Amino acid sequence: MMVKEYLENITTQFKSYKEVADKTIAQLEEKDLHWKYNEESNSIAAIIVHVSENMLSRWTDFFTSDGEKEWRNRDAEFETHDLSKKELIAQWEKGWNCLFSALDSLNEENFNQPILIRNKQVKLIESITRQIAHFPYHIGQIAYVGKMILNDKWQTASIAKGKSKEFIQAQFEKNNS
Repeated sequence: MMVKEYLENITTQFKSYKEVADKTIAQLEEKDLHWKYNEESNSIAAIIVHVSENMLSRWTDFFTSDGEKEWRNRDAEFETHDLSKKELIAQWEKGWNCLFSALDSLNEENFNQPILIRNKQVKLIESITRQIAHFPYHIGQIAYVGKMILNDKWQTASIAKGKSKEFIQAQFEKNNS
């Protein structure tokens, strides 16, 4: 029972993080996805590719192969990508679908089965915890860069600035009905 509840909760959390990024990406033009503040910065396109490739590497055949796949080229994920917005969104969705399929495959029987990451045996819960910390880090970057690009055209992906009281009140009203 506890594993099922944990997996439902963690899936909800991942979906909420994805929603913030999706709302940001939807507001941006294709050129915006490739914009970089400076040479040391990552574009949103690079972050999309990195997060997606990380998910695909970690969660494809995760019980039977190492989470750091031989086909993954992490350094190339941060290079300039000549991908259209449509291609980037397809890449993004492919990674998320892999993650959610993996989470859907977990249950009481297999949850304690160890997995390999970089040839080190780890508990599945450790890998999930690393991911739940890693993805929001990059999703925050996506939202921050999106805000910089859009400036006054930015439509919040979460609680609007200066609107916390109204949001909280609406939540209380919703939860009392």
